[in-house]
Amino acid sequence: MSKLKLVSAVLSAAMATFFASHALAATATTNLGVTASVADNCIISTADVAFGAYDPIVDNATAGRLGSGTVTVTCTTGASAVVTLGLGANDSGGTAADPSRRLADGSNFLNYTLWSDSGRSAEWGNTEATGKADTGTGTASAHTVWGTIHPAQNVPRGNYSDTVVATVTF
Repeated sequence: MSKLKLVSAVLSAAMATFFASHALAATATTNLGVTASVADNCIISTADVAFGAYDPIVDNATAGRLGSGTVTVTCTTGASAVVTLGLGANDSGGTAADPSRRLADGSNFLNYTLWSDSGRSAEWGNTEATGKADTGTGTASAHTVWGTIHPAQNVPRGNYSDTVVATVTF
């Protein structure tokens, strides 16, 4: 046998062994589970209630002064949430359900009310029952805060303000 035939025979035998061993290989399978969870979540932001100039003698003597702002919440789709408004930094002894909110310029006060509806019939308080319900859609949902400064309050000129904490509970 020539060298060339010998090398050819060895290579043929090696290739036959290689292919035979791979042809007999077995396989096994199993499933790989992949999971995730999505928790309820909400974020909240506000735009101030701006009443503008209050005139206790002429313009607002009988009707008060109206203003509005917004509370915007973005909640996970399907999340049930309630937006509440705190008593304010100058509360005069109200309750969470019936706040006695006041704007202050130091020692002088203007009484006002925040409402959850444009007809100003539902006071926006700091309880689930007096809050504003929201069902998450995954996008921002703006809720108007309607405000009224009570009429005919005899106060000196000044810059009056209050800070009310807006909370979303989900």
